[in-house]
Amino acid sequence: MSITSLTTQDQLVAPAGLTPILDGQLFEHAERLRDKVVIITGAANGIGKETGMRCASYGAKIVIGDLDIVGAEKTVSEIIASGGQAVAVKCDVTIWDDQVEMFELAIEKFGSVDVVVPNAGIGEPGNFLEVKLDNKTGKPQKPNLSTVQVNLVGVLYTVHLAQHYLLIDLRKVDTSTQPLKAMVLIGSMASWEGFPAAPVYSASKHAVLGLMRAMEPSLVLKGIRIACITPFFADTNIIPTPLKVFLAGCPLTPVPRIAGAIIYAASHPDPATSGSGYVLPDDGPVFEVPREKFTRGVYKLLDDRLKSVEGIVYAARLTKDLVKLIAKPLLVTAIGLGLARAFWSNRDILPSFMDI
Repeated sequence: MSITSLTTQDQLVAPAGLTPILDGQLFEHAERLRDKVVIITGAANGIGKETGMRCASYGAKIVIGDLDIVGAEKTVSEIIASGGQAVAVKCDVTIWDDQVEMFELAIEKFGSVDVVVPNAGIGEPGNFLEVKLDNKTGKPQKPNLSTVQVNLVGVLYTVHLAQHYLLIDLRKVDTSTQPLKAMVLIGSMASWEGFPAAPVYSASKHAVLGLMRAMEPSLVLKGIRIACITPFFADTNIIPTPLKVFLAGCPLTPVPRIAGAIIYAASHPDPATSGSGYVLPDDGPVFEVPREKFTRGVYKLLDDRLKSVEGIVYAARLTKDLVKLIAKPLLVTAIGLGLARAFWSNRDILPSFMDI
């Protein structure tokens, strides 16, 4: 997939406190990945696959853990065909033993773990806002919280294991080079802005950003850097087809640019950049939120910056009200997403995303 290259500072407009990153800068330290071992969950397709392919192109050795083993092995085959090294294992990230096996495979095959990207994630099945009653007892049914299991519990498992395996290295280490040990978590714009139509997904992604912030002080003492990438909607399988249809015309975040942000966050040599968030709010550039900017003020900056998304959030709220009036869920979804598209197309009536 190609993307419109952002190569000059004139193309970037950033709110105070956020640092814009040009496309050319995203890969300026990528050579540090050469001969490093990168574990990526959910790399059978989408962001994970793109990241694996890009890392491999810079000489990294890739270990993929994915429930879709057929897709994961296809990614491995593409990497090997391009001259790289990779291996895959079937892995349900919600199962502890599966994740242990994935990390053990990395050590067995390549002798170390250097970069860990807990990328596997899902959307929000079901409707948390609708309380369903049991037909027999009339009591509320347990909600579907698989989103929390994959997007949060699975990430917690990966991060917990990474703390151990990132410190194991059976290779002959070149002490003349700067070591590289990193975790890059995958959040979402829902890490910053709650999406009313997806409260469980929003909770999981808020938690991932919070996990990064909480882990950074202790990880830095171990020489492990950590970051969190928070993109807007990207053209991946996590977005259902009806949503893609109604988002037509809205600028989705390019998957290659997300992969570039992951590589930038993992490979940057400056320890001061550990603990940063990386925001991709549309099809524009990546913005770094340095850890010292994680104050109450940054939320206002991002809120101002996200006015273009406000229409989608507002449309979701309208959709919730329409549920009370319209019985057919698909019709409700179509109306709500249609409104979101309309708000995006006419976002000039809202405070402009680029007016900061």
